[in-house]
Amino acid sequence: MEEGHTLRTTRLAVLLLGITAALVACGDDDRRDGSGDDDRSIVLYSGRDEELLAPIIERFTEQTGIEVEVRYAGSAELAAQILEEGDRTPADVFYSQEVGAVGALAKADLLDDLPAETVALADTRFRPASGTEWVGVTARARVIVYNPDRLAELGVPVPDEVTDLTDEAYRGEVAIVPGNAGFQAFVTAFRVAEGEDAARRWLVDVLANDADASFEKNGEVLEAVNDGTIAVGLINHYYWARHENRDQLVARLVFPTGDDPGGLVNATAIGVTAGNGDDADALALVDHLLSVEGQETFVRETWEYPVVDGVDDPPGLPPLTELSGPDLDLTDLDSLEETQALLVDVGLIS
Repeated sequence: MEEGHTLRTTRLAVLLLGITAALVACGDDDRRDGSGDDDRSIVLYSGRDEELLAPIIERFTEQTGIEVEVRYAGSAELAAQILEEGDRTPADVFYSQEVGAVGALAKADLLDDLPAETVALADTRFRPASGTEWVGVTARARVIVYNPDRLAELGVPVPDEVTDLTDEAYRGEVAIVPGNAGFQAFVTAFRVAEGEDAARRWLVDVLANDADASFEKNGEVLEAVNDGTIAVGLINHYYWARHENRDQLVARLVFPTGDDPGGLVNATAIGVTAGNGDDADALALVDHLLSVEGQETFVRETWEYPVVDGVDDPPGLPPLTELSGPDLDLTDLDSLEETQALLVDVGLIS
């Protein structure tokens, strides 16, 4: 469902920004100077999928009377659009599939501070190490999915961490999705936690081990592993957790532990754009997503982890408190452009 965009897609989006910004500016002046109607409304840029988010937004509108105009696209694409639009952006709120995109806007001073009490609702791992420019909404873990039958046939052990996957034993048996936002966030975490050279070396080595990088979606990797077409894949946990036939899946998950970048626990994240820090309607949407009702909806519909107290983790998964991964400020995952340049350089995306 929520699959990342390749660098080519992002570049194309940037080329279109001038046209988009011009069209937006024509209709935006009335809204900002108050000459439009008096209805309560906000504009949301969403990097999350419409099929997932639309029912949640509809419920928010029913409860508050606040209309939400949503523009859906990839998180990196929308962040690039806000960077181009600057303080003229029509967006009041930006909801990203991962923290890196909001981190980039925060570092560009294009997000206003959220109320401290709102940010404090989230677990400390899913809010800025300093400041209140964004807050996590849901958590998602990177995992290794594997087929135990296939590994047994090959006489290969279940891998414990991503560094295992460069071993000769896994030659031709590893699937990755280089164009996916989750994979690119993982590589970014690798770069931030262990350095550019270490991340490059792992990518080069896993490719030299004949990893299959032809997949475009995490769901495709899950199905290929489950069918035994390939033994191991790298995905986010919820593709397995929310599978309609999960009880019948052969595929199993490894949640890497310690400081393994393969165990990154990232978050979807939200912020309000510059000039909207005191917009009660924009803040109401943020609060709604962090409410018990909002969090329970995400757990039920997406099988992502809640980030606030008082909401149970998805059933049948390790508790969020037991998941670790690299120790870093998620805001530092903002260097997506450098990650994409690295992936281009090693030949994984174009």
